[in-house]
Amino acid sequence: MAKSMTIRKGDRVKVVTGKDKGKESRVLRVYPDKERLVVEHVNMVKKHQRATRRQPKGGILEIEGTIHMSNVMLICPNCSQATRVDRKREEGTRVRVCKKCGRDID
Repeated sequence: MAKSMTIRKGDRVKVVTGKDKGKESRVLRVYPDKERLVVEHVNMVKKHQRATRRQPKGGILEIEGTIHMSNVMLICPNCSQATRVDRKREEGTRVRVCKKCGRDID
């Protein structure tokens, strides 16, 4: 069963562990069933690409690999700090709330 994610596509995040620790970037893709994210310019891996008609020159490409959700922290758009995320219900919808400044993230 997929865990509900506190980080969404387009959010700015800060990497807190691993080889890219300290980098800040935005989320490109989210895989909720695996609890993994693709973050721009983070966890760059080499992919060997075979030559095709569309891309006649094959070669080695550098693309972003996935990173586990627990290795990043959301950057609050209001206070610009890496923070944990709380959830509150407002008028029947769940809203993400910054733990540091207490304001809505959405």
